[in-house]
This record gives sequence, structure tokens and C-alpha cells, in this order.
Amino acid sequence: MVSQEQRRRQLAREKFLRQQQRRTSARQKARMRNSVIASVLGVVVIGSVALYTTGVLKNDDDKSNASAKVTPGASAPSKAADPCEKPAGGSVAKLNWKQEPAVTIDKSADYKMKLATTCGDIGVALKTAAAPHTVNSFNFLAGKGYFDHTKCHRLTTNNIYVLQCGDPTGSGSGGPGYTIPDENLKDESLKKNVYPAGTVAMANTGQAHSGGSQFFLVYQDSPLPPTYTPFGTVDAAGMKVLKKIATAGESTGAGDGAPNATVVINKATVAKS
Repeated sequence: MVSQEQRRRQLAREKFLRQQQRRTSARQKARMRNSVIASVLGVVVIGSVALYTTGVLKNDDDKSNASAKVTPGASAPSKAADPCEKPAGGSVAKLNWKQEPAVTIDKSADYKMKLATTCGDIGVALKTAAAPHTVNSFNFLAGKGYFDHTKCHRLTTNNIYVLQCGDPTGSGSGGPGYTIPDENLKDESLKKNVYPAGTVAMANTGQAHSGGSQFFLVYQDSPLPPTYTPFGTVDAAGMKVLKKIATAGESTGAGDGAPNATVVINKATVAKS
């Protein structure tokens, strides 16, 4: 028969063992939690570096970087309220050409592009003399209705701050069938490898002279090498529209994805100003 003293000691040992088990379990859970946090931070840092080094502003044939994808198994981030209106009725024109159109614009004149979007009008003063091939191409494409009813398919919100548009397929790999030469890469606005807020520039495949129809609008100063033709500047009203779109965020939560805002170019026009 067990004495009271022996029973007391047995209960004390059992209590001690239970305490040790709880402490061991707590330490294991803490290590697992810290490991998960470290992994997530590592992905964020690596993703931020990759966003810059792989070139977020590629298009056409560079399909591996054409559009952002959510990591399998990752929970989708909650979307902000859509600040934009419903798109106007109509469909995207399926147009394609074999070669760049002949330059017919007046190189000595000032031209302005207007993007009437579901989020508001974005006016762009075009740099005709510095980028005549680019401005001529946009004048040609806008005149054909090429940009009408197309979605701006990409928004970046980490390190590089741009809205990318101009792809009728919405996939990041579309184009007009021809390419135009790089121009104005020594623009005085491009200082210390930074594209300042308000810049409108051509996307490309990472190769020289590979621009097509895709372009990006910079809503906040962005570090980029001077390899993307700067051909316009957004007006004050247009900057407010871009800020509204940026505030709504993008779909992946990783800083590179489709805009949460429904950004559709209802009508694009280019005209002498």
C-alpha cells in the first residue's frame, strides 16, 4: 500500500512532467511559428528583388513575365472596393499589322493623348519631336480604335509604381504585330535611373527596339534602367486618376498583379494640342 508521503511525491512528479511537456510543446510551436514568419519574410524580400531585376515592364514575347500569378495554395488577399465605373459597351478590336506605319505626324507639332477610362480621363502630353516613331504609332493605333475597350492589365506597388496598359488580349503578351525603335532614352527627366512620377513610357521584351503597343504610366518615382522609351507626361487630373487606381491595390498582394480597380480604356484619342 502506498503511503501518503509516497503518493504526494508521485503526484508532484506527475505535475512536473506535465509542466515539462507543456513547455516542450510551447517551444516547438514557437520554433514552427518563427520558421513560418522567416519564410514569409524571405519570400517578400526575394519577390521585391525579383520584381526589379527581372524587369516588370516586359511585354509581347516574354510570356514568362507577362502577368503575375498567385502562388498555388496561397490564400487570395481581400480586395479593396472598386473605385471605377462599369466599362462602356463595345468589344476589343482584333487588329494586326505586319509592319510599322509610315510616319505621317507633324514632328514639329504638339500632340496630346486622351485615355477616357472607367476610372476617369488621363491626359498625356506627347513628346513628338523626341519620340516621333512612338507618337506616330500611338496616333495610328488610336485612330484605328486599337486601344478602345482594352483593360490595363498590370499594376505594380512594390519598389516600382506603374500601371501597364495597351494589350488588347489583357494577358501581357499582346501587340500590334509590329515593333518600333527605342527613342528618347537620354531624356533629361531620366536622372539616376529613375522614371519620375507622371512619365509615360513603352514596355518592351527586354530587347532593343522591341516595343509594340504596351505602355506604362508611372504614378510614383520608380527606379528603372533607361531602356524604356519615355514619350509622354500625364497631366494633373490624370495623376489623380492613377493615384485612385493605385490606392485600390493589386490582386496578388505581392506588389505585382492585375489592378483591383476595373481599369478599362473606353476610348483612346490622339490629336494636335
